[in-house]
Amino acid sequence: MSEQIIEVNKRKVQVLESGSGTPLLYLHGFADVHSVKESWLPFHEQLAKSARLIAPAHPGCAQSDEDKDIDTVEDVVFSYLEVLDALKLTRFDLVGSCVGGWIAAELAVRHPEKIRKLVLIGAAGLFVQGALIGDVFMNAQPEFGSSYATLREMLFSSKDQPLALEMFPDGKGDLDDELRRYQMLRLSSRIGFKPPYFYNHSLKNRLHRITSPTLIIWGEHDHMVPRVHGETYAERIPDAKLTLISGAGHSAAAENPLEVAKLVVNFLAS
Repeated sequence: MSEQIIEVNKRKVQVLESGSGTPLLYLHGFADVHSVKESWLPFHEQLAKSARLIAPAHPGCAQSDEDKDIDTVEDVVFSYLEVLDALKLTRFDLVGSCVGGWIAAELAVRHPEKIRKLVLIGAAGLFVQGALIGDVFMNAQPEFGSSYATLREMLFSSKDQPLALEMFPDGKGDLDDELRRYQMLRLSSRIGFKPPYFYNHSLKNRLHRITSPTLIIWGEHDHMVPRVHGETYAERIPDAKLTLISGAGHSAAAENPLEVAKLVVNFLAS
């Protein structure tokens, strides 16, 4: 894995990269690289075996500078267009998880010509009547001063899932991990804090603009973004396919890395 800090319009952007071949842009979510961990998780390591995996940190996350122009998801998309220019990426595969999946979908509806294939994993971004996205901000506040059980329950299949306990321990965890978690929540609050959370009302009616083959992956027990959101993405994106990950929660790629990576790699190779 290589790490570089690139300059984009006078802002620093941290970019991790591994592998070779077709460029694969990865946009991270909550229980992920850049938002908790500083390096690849097993899921990313598998992807890098068959593609040139490129993972920028969102504005204000990890070592990327904050972009004070960001107030909406539209601003994040424009920021990423400048990152793509700096990286000289004109056409690429795009994989996004959670909030990163929302950003990926917004990018794909605006610039479908840039995306060869698209994968959305537990993607936020849609308003679905009667199935609102969970309040991660409230659950990020520790119960009884130290317990993050409700946050773990939202982001994973259960509050006792081993990786959930590692990433979101009760009490104070690793200081660098704590800082990355705070940075991810801070960015998310700028684009997704207006209840109901993490959606752009216009996105659903723009999904028909996506022209790339699309795979939707969802955890069977996603407690943050209800399954009907995945079904809606699959219905609205032309010829998209939805696959459920048995036993997994919202962070399916972290909980079931080999299964999810195999699905992604096979889809991108087909």
